Amino acid sequence: MSELNTYFATCPKGLESLLLDELNGLGAEKVKETVAGVFFEGPLLMAYRTCLWSRLANRILMPIANVDCHNADDLYEGVKSVDWDQHLTVDGTFAIDFSGSLRDINHSHFGALKAKDGIADYFTEKYQRRPNVDTDNPDIRVNIRVAKSRLIVSIDLSGDSLHKRAYRLSGGRAPLKENLAAAILLRADWPGIAAQGGALLDPMCGSATLLIEGALMVGNIAPGLMRQQWGFDSWLGHDANGWSQLVEEAEALEQAAKNRQWPEIRGYDADPRAIENADENIDRAGLNGYVRVLRKELSRFVKPTHAEIDRGLVITNPPYGERLGEESSLIHLYRHLGQRLKTEFVGWKAAVFTGNADLGKQMGLRSNKQYQLFNGAIPSKLLNFDIDEASFIHDRSREVGAPIEKKTVADLSEGARMFANRITKNKKNLAKWLKKNDVGCYRLYDADMPEYSVAVDYYEGWIYVAEYAPPAKIDPAAAESRLNEVLAALPVALGVPNKNIVLKQRNRQKGTSQYRKQQDSGEFFEVKEGQATFLVNIKDYLDTGLFLDHRPVREHIAEAAKGQRFLNLFCYTATASVHAALGGATFTDSVDLSTTYLDWAKKNIALNGLSETSNRLVQADVREWLKETDQKYDLILLDPPTFSNSKKMEGVLDIQRDHVELINDAMKLLTRDGQLIFSNNQRRFVLDDEALDAYTIENKTDWSFDKDFQRSKKLHQCWFITHG
Repeated sequence: MSELNTYFATCPKGLESLLLDELNGLGAEKVKETVAGVFFEGPLLMAYRTCLWSRLANRILMPIANVDCHNADDLYEGVKSVDWDQHLTVDGTFAIDFSGSLRDINHSHFGALKAKDGIADYFTEKYQRRPNVDTDNPDIRVNIRVAKSRLIVSIDLSGDSLHKRAYRLSGGRAPLKENLAAAILLRADWPGIAAQGGALLDPMCGSATLLIEGALMVGNIAPGLMRQQWGFDSWLGHDANGWSQLVEEAEALEQAAKNRQWPEIRGYDADPRAIENADENIDRAGLNGYVRVLRKELSRFVKPTHAEIDRGLVITNPPYGERLGEESSLIHLYRHLGQRLKTEFVGWKAAVFTGNADLGKQMGLRSNKQYQLFNGAIPSKLLNFDIDEASFIHDRSREVGAPIEKKTVADLSEGARMFANRITKNKKNLAKWLKKNDVGCYRLYDADMPEYSVAVDYYEGWIYVAEYAPPAKIDPAAAESRLNEVLAALPVALGVPNKNIVLKQRNRQKGTSQYRKQQDSGEFFEVKEGQATFLVNIKDYLDTGLFLDHRPVREHIAEAAKGQRFLNLFCYTATASVHAALGGATFTDSVDLSTTYLDWAKKNIALNGLSETSNRLVQADVREWLKETDQKYDLILLDPPTFSNSKKMEGVLDIQRDHVELINDAMKLLTRDGQLIFSNNQRRFVLDDEALDAYTIENKTDWSFDKDFQRSKKLHQCWFITHG
């Protein structure tokens, strides 16, 4: 058994050089890399050692024939010429794996059939009977390859692909193969980081494949120890004693490893089913206590706090469209991942494996190394990062400096100076409050001076000007002149370039007109509110995606949501749901009829590192949905439009007429100790107290306006409603 043989280790494309290094480390001789595999030499026990220890190979093939082959007859004769008595008994079973093509063989099934006939006829001519084919559990698996007019017949010593370590029975939606996971870890230098005492964290761990492979590496545990069957088990050339010795040595190393100090290896996922699968896989791998996983949203991903860990590797395989979601919302997931790395893991390393390199560019980090790999048939990239200031990419398009126009207040017309002075005064009056409460988006002016009938909202360097439609008695030319004075004053007073100022005309809105698209710029940008980040669009719609006047309501929801089940009815862009989730809600459900705004909500959820598993979006007519669902909630926001006649719904919603029915239906879903927040923006709305006298109702309208909206408290009304 010490005779040298030639073997071929197959692997996925992109892993060849890593596999070459691995085989050299295992003691193989004459190692030579080729496409999708590596040739090597050694005694039979070298091949066994590779089966047991390779983290990267798919199969270990031992060639037993290499002959000329030009057609199907050559294939048949070449296979039949092998001395099969050395490998298989006449009462045994075999299976054929065929690859390649010939001029008269264009289908792998036909090629396998000709090879099968060659083996069967070898035994029939010699013994008048033949072994049977068993594709599921054969005594030997024969690999037949035809390439460049050569036929190579090999015994597959591995049997099942070596990536199947036997610890993973289910992998979730799109699991990485184990040998690809191992390659990613090696390319990210996990062994080197572990040797320095670094930790391994995966914020979106799925079935925990990266974590388990990382643990097997750091523990020097043979990945093949868990497998129960091998391709050589019933092969007639099998050296059982030599194999047993290799296994005993590997088991001793595993036991020694588990008695040593291990680095921190942790994973997180928002999906409880993924965590359940991960726990089962960790248990089957024998790594309980060495690898830990917890259910956690990406938004709560931080360094472990139980010990001082100042270095490590964050490694993950986020969704990239092929696996879980749409690219438009995944952009914001990647942005949030990058933000978590920049704020929580400075000084660490990171490795992100993605099938969409453009998504990787959204992270705001400059990679120091990239590797091209394949996830099955999907061309993918591994992006390696040093998380430090030098790698941070700053978005200078959002920065606001001196105004483009070098005008001063003195250069303005008299009316423009008057407006600029009022804006400056308002900003000064709000300054302390804004700083104390860390408010970045706020109302700066709301028709304070009747002749300048506009609202001015500040969105972190962008200005949204809403012109109220002037009364018919106002001269249109005068109204236009005053509007021009407003637009001239704002860049000077606020130091904002003209390109960051957007004007819209705001009529009194009815129905869904406030949601209709005004233009199609597609320009979204991010703003902060408390611990949440939202996408706003000040160009395309009359409303921006964030109702600033409802800020106190959202802050209340964030404070009240911990451990609560939250329901958001007429959710719009789900900003309240994001606050609830970040505040610790058990789960959130958000219901709306608009596809446009639910897509926007999906992006807001991803942007904050939240999952749709725990934060569900439901497209439905709220009125119908309320009557059909039986889910209970502890906290409900009911914020309907004044009027709606959407083509997607039956009938017409009139909030004054329909609010009692809406509130009653919502209260049926509210737990006994729960709270319903009811709000609407109809200026003449009157709550029907008599029809709702079964509940305890508290008018919170005054409370629901922050300092920046004290000038006009007619934008909405708000009540807290509980069971009496």
